Amino acid sequence: MKIYFLGAGALGCAIGGTLAAAGSEVTLIDPFEAHVEAINRDGLRLKGGDTERVVKVRAALDSHGLEPADLVIVLVKSFHTRAAIEGAKGIIGPETAVMSLQNGMGHEEILSEVVGREHVLAGKTYVGGVLLGPGHVIAGTRGKRTVIGEFDGSMTPRAQAIAAEFERADLPCEVSDNIMGVMWDKLLINVSTGALSGITGQVYGSLYAVPEIEATAIAAVAEAMAVAKASGVTLSIKEPRDAWVMAAEGLPYEFKTSMLQSLEKGSITEIDFINGSVVRGGRKFNVPTPVNQTLVAAIKGIERRLEAK
Repeated sequence: MKIYFLGAGALGCAIGGTLAAAGSEVTLIDPFEAHVEAINRDGLRLKGGDTERVVKVRAALDSHGLEPADLVIVLVKSFHTRAAIEGAKGIIGPETAVMSLQNGMGHEEILSEVVGREHVLAGKTYVGGVLLGPGHVIAGTRGKRTVIGEFDGSMTPRAQAIAAEFERADLPCEVSDNIMGVMWDKLLINVSTGALSGITGQVYGSLYAVPEIEATAIAAVAEAMAVAKASGVTLSIKEPRDAWVMAAEGLPYEFKTSMLQSLEKGSITEIDFINGSVVRGGRKFNVPTPVNQTLVAAIKGIERRLEAK
């Protein structure tokens, strides 16, 4: 299968490199020139546990000159989604599937507006990754599942083919008939810790040591669950505290959320696609979301302060 990754940061490299090592025809597309050059020159160094391997995989700064793909996986930062897919129209053929594995909600609507809803399916992944340097990534793939699906819940040949390609690379993948529920389940976990970690500057160990933070996290998740219920989504997470507990499972004391990492780098965050999506849903279905509104406002204020520096 010919698979292009729009966004070859830590996660794109972790998944793309693993697929390439198993024989998929992968191209990693990313504007980070030193990263692309290192991958093409030396191969992609994938570190997993105490072992490291070098994978030969093609990388490119953009999609210019590439043939249409069988599958385009979108893993750019949420706020770059529209620009990335607009710039990649040349690799979208009549049968190309386009799938986001990004955090948060709302990406599929953007992708559908640009390439047509018939091309788009949804997915969520629990694979992790850390970019150590150009062409060098920690890939947390072992036992980490990816769930994909069609919006209407149908078990299509294309979804099954994608899952089979992942499985062939020892990347656990299943096709769900309730992908919206899967996406909301993952959103609840992001809602529980991302903004609070970013606002307080706390790593997971210290974040989980403050009862007031836990209470606020549970309240934010409860709002998100109410919005999901109002929109007709069936969740597998039944209690707000479960999302808070699940968010920290298997992670070290010093783990930092992506939102905290973005703020520490002076970058804007994906708040609009995480807590912000809860707020938008609340407005649509007339569900109060004061906790999430407050978290969004606080993160926006921090972003504004960093921007002014």
